[in-house]
Amino acid sequence: MSDASFSDDAPASDAARAAGTLGTDALEAGTIYRLFSGAIAPRPIAWVATVDAEGRANLAPFSFFNVASVNPPVLAFSPLLNGEGKAKDTLHNLDEVGECVIHVGSEALAEALNATSASLPRGEDEFDHAGLTKAPMGELRVPRIAESPIAFGCRLREVIRFGDSPLAGNLVLAEVVAVHAAPEVWDGRHVDIETLRPVGRMAGSDYSRTTDLFALERPK
Repeated sequence: MSDASFSDDAPASDAARAAGTLGTDALEAGTIYRLFSGAIAPRPIAWVATVDAEGRANLAPFSFFNVASVNPPVLAFSPLLNGEGKAKDTLHNLDEVGECVIHVGSEALAEALNATSASLPRGEDEFDHAGLTKAPMGELRVPRIAESPIAFGCRLREVIRFGDSPLAGNLVLAEVVAVHAAPEVWDGRHVDIETLRPVGRMAGSDYSRTTDLFALERPK
């Protein structure tokens, strides 16, 4: 499961919202989650494969995701603890086997991506659940999604944990050690965005497409 799971809480009071500026100590965690997920959007989606110590695969999407460094190449994503303060299988697997494969969520695979956000019992295989095929990823123990045109094979550098309260984040810093890129998507220099067609996460059940783009020249 990728998105936070929590019981509903009371929204900020009308008087507090009318004031415009609020201290976060006046807001419930669920309220902050909805504010972040609604305002900080669209967010790229990391579709993360891991394995546990027994080699059982897990696959889950995370929309708190971005590039942390280029040299060395490091990607960052942050699984939240659930509404009971429990960690997701991805974190448990990274503690056991410090490897992962990060895929970019794409429009062609959006239904399968959404299927892997289901709360399956630990040890059940989301690849099978979503009808996806495993493929080897270099020397890593973790498989990649064969149907995904881009995959980044990573070794864990660090997990920065922000506590054990419900919805606390766990910032995973994963160093890319191998790349799989289909030639129709990447020519060695440029990514064909029309072929990749990545999707972004909005609030609730909403996603966004990258079909309405505009360009601005960067100032010198």
